[in-house]
Amino acid sequence: MSGSRVLVVDDEAALVHALAINLRAHGWEVASATTGADALDLAASWHPDVVLLDLGLPDISGLDVIAGIRGWSRVPVVVLSARQHGEDKVDALDAGADDYVTKPFAMNELLARLRAAVRRATPGDATEAVVEAGELTIDLARRRVLRAGVEVRLSPTEWALVEVLVRNRGKLVGRLQLLQEVWGPAYSTETSYLRVYTAQLRRKLERDPAHPRHIITQPGVGYIFEV
Repeated sequence: MSGSRVLVVDDEAALVHALAINLRAHGWEVASATTGADALDLAASWHPDVVLLDLGLPDISGLDVIAGIRGWSRVPVVVLSARQHGEDKVDALDAGADDYVTKPFAMNELLARLRAAVRRATPGDATEAVVEAGELTIDLARRRVLRAGVEVRLSPTEWALVEVLVRNRGKLVGRLQLLQEVWGPAYSTETSYLRVYTAQLRRKLERDPAHPRHIITQPGVGYIFEV
């Protein structure tokens, strides 16, 4: 797709080189990364239109790369992997991948899948990967929070709650939406979970938890993350 940007993530240098030549010959702009950390950095700074991702990376799992990208962006992710087991495909798709191509592959099919992924993408459905809020730095790509430069340890559930609030910062997020996105549809009436976890987050993130500046409750309705 002429003019579209593709980020190729794979630790096989020869394959990356061959893919880059073929993609550029078909009008794509190409950037490449051989590690998950570099992939997250490029996804945040270069803003590709689609990511072509191998799951077997030397530093972090390709699934973690998908999760990091999904924390702030809906850019299409096409997995390109030698793993052919059904469980691997299911895990990648559940993590947020849009398509899954197994190695070896036909170049024409791969190009068609990349074009289709870009066509299906929703424009404008992204936010900044790093959000500053007072003394807080929330890195949605790397899934971590710093307070005054010191990393704050969050549980997976605490992070999931922060992620939803920060992605929608400045907007009211209803209790039902939070419960469904963080815990799942079966927990849509468990509003006590929100009280418990927001209290925990305020103790970790707010300078004065009794008078929060960032995690604001709208009684009976939901929560707002204020920058």
